[in-house]
Amino acid sequence: MLTLLLVFALVGALAGLIAGLFGLGGGVVMVPAMIYTFSLLNFPESVSTHLAIGTSLACIVVTASISSWTHWQKKAIDSQLLKHLVPGVIVGAWFGGVVASLLEGLELQFVFALFLIFVSVTMLASVAKDKFSLPGRFGLGSSAVLIGGLSSLFGVGGGSMTVPYLRLCAVPMVRAVATSAALGLPIALSGAVSYVTQGWGQDKLPDWSLGFVYLPAFAGMVVCSAPASRIGAKLAHRLPADRLQQAFAIVLLLIAAELLVSGMMASS
Repeated sequence: MLTLLLVFALVGALAGLIAGLFGLGGGVVMVPAMIYTFSLLNFPESVSTHLAIGTSLACIVVTASISSWTHWQKKAIDSQLLKHLVPGVIVGAWFGGVVASLLEGLELQFVFALFLIFVSVTMLASVAKDKFSLPGRFGLGSSAVLIGGLSSLFGVGGGSMTVPYLRLCAVPMVRAVATSAALGLPIALSGAVSYVTQGWGQDKLPDWSLGFVYLPAFAGMVVCSAPASRIGAKLAHRLPADRLQQAFAIVLLLIAAELLVSGMMASS
């Protein structure tokens, strides 16, 4: 158990740093790492991916709280924009957990990996290009429901979708990252509760599971992810916007490759 906690602590440190630096919830690192670790622990494939996603969302509740508070202190969060997005992401995140409980885990991995490749290539091809203006309340609300649903479905804080979306709508990179980090909190909280509910009573879950949340992994990762997310958020304010967006896109490509490889290994 001690070795397991140390492994998850290292994963949490890396995930937390990415969470604060790129406005991600860290799930894009935690989910594939947990899927691989759970396979080594011989967890049933029918629940391992859902456990990884649910546990990731539970961890993001903590990391998003820390990183968003740091961005708030820097006065980088667009509070008016956040007000229009929060209700939609809460609704979407809940239904994302419901849909995930009906799908196979490997299908989620492959689809999300392809989505990350699309987003990263788009960002690399048009760095810091402001192509549209922000839509009205209905447009923002609809976008928020979609972002919340997909984020919960794949166990991420929404940064992989929120940041590119806000950049296309002419929101400056640092403000987009900060607002995305703050938006990760309601997404993760609603999604985590949904995964606990949907997984409650599943007979194939390992010991120490709370629905689709694996408590030892949660504890090990949160210990290091919370302080690391604060460091990442501070670094985000010191890097050039263009370089930050390029680095963000490259990180997404690397994570997509990891998801594809882990999915193929699990299916073979």
